Amino acid sequence: MHRLAILPALLLAGAALGCGAAAPDAIPADVVVAWNARIFAVAEDEDGFLTLKGVRTAAMMHLAMHDALNAIDRRYRPFRPTDARSDADPVAAANEAAYAVAVSQYPDREPDLEAERARWPRSDAARALGERAAAAILAARDGDGWDADPAYRFHPMGPGVYAEFNEHSGTPEGFVFGAGWAVATPFMLGSPDRFRSPPPPEIASNAYTRAFDEVKEVGRRASATRTAGQAHFAMWWKEFVESSHNRLARELVVADGLDPWEAARLFALLNMSVFDGYVASFDGKFHYNHWRPYTAIRRASHDGNPDTAEDPDWTNLHDHTYAFPSYPSAHGTVCAAAMTVMADVFGRDRPFEMTIPEVDSAGPMSPKVRMAPATRAFSSFAEAAEECAISRVFLGIHFRYDSEEGTKLGRKIGDLAVREFLRPAR
Repeated sequence: MHRLAILPALLLAGAALGCGAAAPDAIPADVVVAWNARIFAVAEDEDGFLTLKGVRTAAMMHLAMHDALNAIDRRYRPFRPTDARSDADPVAAANEAAYAVAVSQYPDREPDLEAERARWPRSDAARALGERAAAAILAARDGDGWDADPAYRFHPMGPGVYAEFNEHSGTPEGFVFGAGWAVATPFMLGSPDRFRSPPPPEIASNAYTRAFDEVKEVGRRASATRTAGQAHFAMWWKEFVESSHNRLARELVVADGLDPWEAARLFALLNMSVFDGYVASFDGKFHYNHWRPYTAIRRASHDGNPDTAEDPDWTNLHDHTYAFPSYPSAHGTVCAAAMTVMADVFGRDRPFEMTIPEVDSAGPMSPKVRMAPATRAFSSFAEAAEECAISRVFLGIHFRYDSEEGTKLGRKIGDLAVREFLRPAR
């Protein structure tokens, strides 16, 4: 929405101020929604969400917007507490805070970011406040190791041990993705292992056998038992959470008429939860180093479990497996974390529709495939999170216990976010 489009709301706010009413109530959240869309477009264009940079930037950007807004009207507790107060225009302050964080992370995209900045009101007071809020958040996250690249050492082959499958992942020999994600500093958790998942089932156990048999059948490329609907949602949920869930949040913010304070808080909690969800799930992945169904099914004759049957030609629905350990599911974790935050903001039993137009046909950077239908309906955020997690079983890249423990982990992270961070000030 262009600057002219928000002038009526701003004029109403000014009139209310003259009458002694609370002006911020009349201000729409357009500036927050626009910057959210802008930063994710920039992030996707740069690396396709194959690093933590985009969601980290979004979290920092919305935290800066949140803190700037609450320096004007203290509705929520700031992320970086300060006694500073300002009478700057809220929309202008949020705009300047967003720009300052965004351009610090994507300096080569300054023309695009400046174009977004120019759409909104400007003032010296707003710029000073926005830059101050941004600087505090950036300082707090300096040296957080989001782009660390620690070495990974393959373990000796054995039952349940993650093994290379570069012929299925399409990655170079010896490549493992995401070891650095496991050691990044979370926004909220304190340490990556705060909510570490319990160990996966023993390979000789009945629980493992059940999970093995399930994914072997419903996750195989030519499954006789997977329904067309299950195949559809297995593919539909493939879009990275930082993209799909922020798009959903933008739609709900507009539909429910949230103001800038509410919207900035939502997006900050949402993206901190997604970032911490990735960190926590990858902590578990590299701690347990658990194998993927692709390896387990093709090497079942070597797993020491007499109840599992090997299929050396097995492949999954989209003929691809991501090149990192399986347990717990990162997708299940971040879906549940994000949906838990949205349930707190929009209501636990709020029905909604979610649209994912297209997804990768196989791994990252593979040709896109259109989703038909592109929109799915849910009765609650919890229902959506559960379907998101279990979709990875029907896709054939996770065991059920990967998905279920990922959901539990994500809910703990989302609950922590809404319980302890950016709480109402009064």
